[in-house]
Amino acid sequence: MKKTLLGLTLALAATVSAHAYPDNKPVTLVVPFPPGGSTDAIARVLAQKLPEKLGGTWVIDNKPGATGTIGAAHVKRANPDGYTLFVSSLGPFVIAPHLIKAVQYDALKDFDPITVLVQAPNVLVVPTASPYKNVNELLAGLKKTPNKVSFASSGNGSSDHLSAELFWQQTGTQGVHVPYKGGGPAINDLLGNQVDAAFVNINSIIQHIKAGKVRPLGISSEKRNPLLPEVPTLAEQGIKGAEVQSWQAVAAPKGTPAEVKSKLHAAIVSAMNEPAVKEKLQAQGFEMVLNTPEQFGAFQQAEFGKWKQLIETRKISAD
Repeated sequence: MKKTLLGLTLALAATVSAHAYPDNKPVTLVVPFPPGGSTDAIARVLAQKLPEKLGGTWVIDNKPGATGTIGAAHVKRANPDGYTLFVSSLGPFVIAPHLIKAVQYDALKDFDPITVLVQAPNVLVVPTASPYKNVNELLAGLKKTPNKVSFASSGNGSSDHLSAELFWQQTGTQGVHVPYKGGGPAINDLLGNQVDAAFVNINSIIQHIKAGKVRPLGISSEKRNPLLPEVPTLAEQGIKGAEVQSWQAVAAPKGTPAEVKSKLHAAIVSAMNEPAVKEKLQAQGFEMVLNTPEQFGAFQQAEFGKWKQLIETRKISAD
């Protein structure tokens, strides 16, 4: 009888705690990258909007380093009570575990998925002074001078790097990968005609395309993007299997109470669907996803396998 009462008391306490969430301490949104990037910007939207939906105090904790794995490992070790959440791009979830030896977490087992927030394609761009006017001309250049045409990226193992690797794999070509320490320096050298091409996330390059500073040759999504309706997809130009979407998502430490996860999911979806938020993000090239935890889990599994195969086949490392 005492055990039954104790069990009921604990269950009631857990229920009350979940109903009170968030209560007496700040909720920390861990971003595994420096301030200023796309993931950080989206986390700041959540930090601003979630107090309106759930109350409480929401703070950003930037923990950059090791391709996002330092922040991921920190969240894995956190108490699974809903007061520490992980807001990250795809890297730590599906790419970094294949690039870095002895990663301090299991990407598929150590987190409870909440939702994929947004996704955005990469755009294949060249400087305006480039002789390449379309994808076929770029492919001709790659075939004529293998290992000569340079592709900039924001770093080894980034989605823009892997977009290039996938492009080379699917077309039987090979360029020269030029990794930078971030997207900003890579774009600057692209604008300065120091590199020949790059796959760049649409939200980072859209203004330069509109200003005529770079020439878009193709887009890595399945369908044309409404912000660049004149730019054909890679598939339209005969390159199959090179679709890439960069994405940002929210997860919690494994074992977070179901009711807390449910409250979080509902509040996040509501916040991201606010017209002003949605309009601003869509204007930057983001597509709203906001799927269920189950859909996020299945999507992560598929992405994990896709990038594992590419990284192993192409012998890509983070060094």
